[in-house]
Formats: sequence, structure tokens, C-alpha cells
Amino acid sequence: MKRTLIYSAVIATLFSAVASVGIAADKDRDQRHQSQDQVYGSQLMNQQERDDFRARMSAAKTGEERDQIRQAHYIQMKARAKQQGMTLPDEPPAQGMGSGGGMGGPGGGVGPGSRRMN
Repeated sequence: MKRTLIYSAVIATLFSAVASVGIAADKDRDQRHQSQDQVYGSQLMNQQERDDFRARMSAAKTGEERDQIRQAHYIQMKARAKQQGMTLPDEPPAQGMGSGGGMGGPGGGVGPGSRRMN
């Protein structure tokens, strides 16, 4: 009787652990999809283009340089959408990598009053 109880407890623990791993994998996949959506016009881009855009933004040294990259990208995506008969919002979504250089910076979209401390 005690062995059956122990075996049941071990099996229940294993099932729980397997379920937790599956849930964590789903959350990771959802986060990757959300990060794709943060690129303006991402639905018009392939994965390589999204990766290239993120790499250019990460390599930018100043907020002004990021703004220039973002503005050029905005113009390119508006033109691509027009060619394909689609419409994009006039304003890009709040960017995770705003003028402040990252999350929490001005334009970073973390919340009201968020400021990056230099």
C-alpha cells in the first residue's frame, strides 16, 4: 500500500514537471512573437529583415542615429504597404528601443514617468 502511494506521488511529480517545461516553452515562443510585432511593419518583413533592423538599432551609437534608422524604416514600410495594397498605422507602435537607447528610456514604452538614468 505504501509503495503504491509513493509511486503515485512520484508519477504525479513527473507529470507536473513535464507540464511546467511545456508551459515555459510556450511563454518563450509567445515572447518571440511579441518582439516581432514590435517592429513597425513586421507583417511585411521576413525574419532576416526583422533581424537586420534590430541589429542596426542595437549598433546605433546615439538616440539620433536610432531615430534616423527608425524614420528610414518607417518610410520604407509605408511604401511597401502601399505597393501591396495594405495600410499601416500612421504612428509606429511604442518601441522597446526608443530614443533613450533601450527599455525605460524616453520613448521606451515602459510607463509614464520612466526615465533612463545616465
